Amino acid sequence: MKLSELLAGHDHEVLLGDTETRITGGACFDAHRVSSGSLFIAVPGHREGGLELVGPALARGAVAVLVDQAVPDAVWASADGVCVVRVADARKAAAVVTSRYYGEPGRAMDMVAVTGTNGKTSVSYMVESLLRIAEGARVGVIGTAGSRIGDELIPMPRSVLTTPESPDFQYLLGCMRDREVTTVVLEATSMGLLTHRIDRAFLDVGIFTNLTQDHLDDHGTMENYRDAKLRLFQGLCRRAVVNADDPVGAGIRAMMPGAVSTYALDAEADYRATDLSMNALGTRFTLHHAGRKYPAAIPVPGRFSVSNALAAVAACHLLGHDLTGLVAALDRMPAVPGRFERFETPRGTSVIVDYAHSPDSLDKVLTAIRDFATGQVVTVFGCGGDRDVTKRAKMGEIAGTHSDLCVLTSDNPRNEDPEAILDQIAPGLAVSGTRFERFADRREAIAFALDAAGPGDIVLVAGRGSEPYQTVGEQLLPFSDMATARELAAAQL
Repeated sequence: MKLSELLAGHDHEVLLGDTETRITGGACFDAHRVSSGSLFIAVPGHREGGLELVGPALARGAVAVLVDQAVPDAVWASADGVCVVRVADARKAAAVVTSRYYGEPGRAMDMVAVTGTNGKTSVSYMVESLLRIAEGARVGVIGTAGSRIGDELIPMPRSVLTTPESPDFQYLLGCMRDREVTTVVLEATSMGLLTHRIDRAFLDVGIFTNLTQDHLDDHGTMENYRDAKLRLFQGLCRRAVVNADDPVGAGIRAMMPGAVSTYALDAEADYRATDLSMNALGTRFTLHHAGRKYPAAIPVPGRFSVSNALAAVAACHLLGHDLTGLVAALDRMPAVPGRFERFETPRGTSVIVDYAHSPDSLDKVLTAIRDFATGQVVTVFGCGGDRDVTKRAKMGEIAGTHSDLCVLTSDNPRNEDPEAILDQIAPGLAVSGTRFERFADRREAIAFALDAAGPGDIVLVAGRGSEPYQTVGEQLLPFSDMATARELAAAQL
């Protein structure tokens, strides 16, 4: 397509060259991923992009550059024959340009986006599972575990984020449309929303799960964090599914009058669960909607799991799918990788691997475990480096409150000293009075916990879920909590 067509109706200023230039190689923020015929979008502060990398982008074949800053003379020197266009906000323009380049693929499919502190991945998987089980639908998923259609991953660079930057996001939507996907469900992170990554997705349903402390390293205050989440409901989606048990939900209803459906366990809501009964294998409950009752069950214990299931059911129902069939499919959903994923060791210890890495999510997972635990609960956890330090002692106290033994260890230490992170968690554990040990090496920590637990006990390995790598410094070191726990448990024989 011509650059003029991609920018039509979007305010821009031509600084150099001709917007009749044809873009044949897509668009990219990352100079090292530019190919011949590409549009390079120079996003300020982007680690692999920005104005300082215009030269390398042109050398790799970019035929046009989109900027939102004054252009240094050095850029002009290397831009001979190239079209350079300035816009007010490169990220906003990128969403428009890349959506058009791929033919606005979001219009061709049912589009669902999930935001909130906790539950995004679980709800995404549940929406996919319900549609596949109830109707055999072809569903695309974009989120923490990558992008896939059914069980087939779409290969993307490892650097691609949970909510991909708009060029990658629109490319993925184009792939899914071309492969006859009928519904796409995606995780909308706060930073993804704030930086316009899913603008022009033409979302049919936006889901809000909850808001609790997390990502203050990115947003500074809870108010800023909340406002970033709320962008989803300010013109990006046509309808909303909102957790009425969370106070933020009332604000969303005011933003989208007449377009919000609610779900809840405690408050009055359009989709409500009562009569919860749980054991180690799952939870039974009654789903209420429009004056009717539906007996339901899910193969995961915990109130939070029921709440996530209500969100998924409500979203699918809003898209026009039969409610009876959706409820019937609930108890056939497969486990979500790294979310309350469990196995039993040869010596009879239950091991649960969960992504819980915030105070609220750790509290919910441990509360659910305590509801069915008959033996001791041993919790292995840590906190991520280069992230909100104020939650570390809180998580220590929560783990200690619900556990009989805690094992402190590294999560993803990134550029922090692992021992220093453990030092900041320990005071919270001390408040709880629960015994704890500490091993900076995560494998050693899991081994200690398994050795300390016996038949009927439960070992929770929290914080990383299904992540296949541990981030230490700038390195991504292969490490799976589940694979490590299984290997160590087998060695106990």
